[in-house]
Amino acid sequence: MPDADREFVGSIPELYDSFLVPLIFDAYASDLADRVAALRPHEILETAAGTGALTRAMASRLPADVQIVATDLNQPMLDHAAIRTPTSANVVWRQADALALPFVDQSFDVVACQFGVMFFPDRVAGYQEARRVLRPGAPFLFSAWDRLSENAFVTVIQEALSRMFPDNPPTFMERTPHGYHSGDAIRGDLQAAGFTSIAIDSVRHTARAATPRDAAIGYCQGSPLRAEIEARGPARLEEATQAAADALQKEFGSGPIEGPIRANVVSAVG
Repeated sequence: MPDADREFVGSIPELYDSFLVPLIFDAYASDLADRVAALRPHEILETAAGTGALTRAMASRLPADVQIVATDLNQPMLDHAAIRTPTSANVVWRQADALALPFVDQSFDVVACQFGVMFFPDRVAGYQEARRVLRPGAPFLFSAWDRLSENAFVTVIQEALSRMFPDNPPTFMERTPHGYHSGDAIRGDLQAAGFTSIAIDSVRHTARAATPRDAAIGYCQGSPLRAEIEARGPARLEEATQAAADALQKEFGSGPIEGPIRANVVSAVG
């Protein structure tokens, strides 16, 4: 995985939170937060918290005395999350690498991660760290996108960018966010990390955008896909965004638009 796949810098955090979070992340944040709340935990660690979609969903469902430690490798994402999230004594923001967590063994009742494991350069190591900081019998809950073809908007955008850059199409979306969709691969990595009880649910939701351009901005400018586009020419970002918007409009209409999305939601204990 190129290092740029994990860089959420510049204006990306704000655009990610404004466009991508309501488009595709909020529904899964609600789902995962409900699963966490049902466990009645006291101390939660969130890894790859991003701009805090899951953090906010968990905080809204849990008693005020439940502590949430929300971490991310990218400080700019955490800075934006802290601005976006109501001040709360039970949410602590901390920069941390999910592959080298700065916490003692058996510290948490739950480790949760929404759409972050796909970015781990060594998933088994990341899973081992989650297992290390979990108390005995406590679960690791996470979500990972299903294959590209099961997620309509990003499929159309990928096809549009492949037409725009036929000799060297950007592959970030297929390579990273949608590159870890195999249940067998997920189960195998978790088992290699020491987890013994693993459940994988395929969960469908609907992505909705006010306009095709909103969705195009989210994907093309609010994610590391932006770096791939700009590497082909800094001036081509707007051209690529418009090409994506035009393709979405052709497929789904002028807006509001909606399309299916699917992800794997995983629970592991061991």
